[in-house]
Amino acid sequence: MDVDEFLARPLVARVATAGPDGPAVRPVWFLWEEGAFWWLTGGYARLRRLVEADPRAALVVDTCDPASGRVRSVTCRGTARPVPLDRGRAARKLVRHLGPEETWPARFAAAPEEPEAGMIRFEPDRPPRLRDLSW
Repeated sequence: MDVDEFLARPLVARVATAGPDGPAVRPVWFLWEEGAFWWLTGGYARLRRLVEADPRAALVVDTCDPASGRVRSVTCRGTARPVPLDRGRAARKLVRHLGPEETWPARFAAAPEEPEAGMIRFEPDRPPRLRDLSW
């Protein structure tokens, strides 16, 4: 499996920011496209405010299969910045995590309609590598 195949799976990333009050880590559903990680945000999101205050961030996406002991990980450092909502990209991300749009819970269907809805674009400093951290 290559890094693009791994990141195409419906996995959760953990994003770390410096934050004005010290480091903060948040889980996000993401989409890997055009050499960047993308996730939805809105006026409700503390992570958005942290990124606006300091765009430096780090991100990890990993999996662990307890039965086999296989651990895979992608870790990146880079710059995160709020960008306008791209409805097509937002829908692709939500479909990947929730399935067909007609099955989404109401709060997810309404998310792109929020007045402050947007996205965060996280661009790694270098191309991500998939690492096998298994023993």
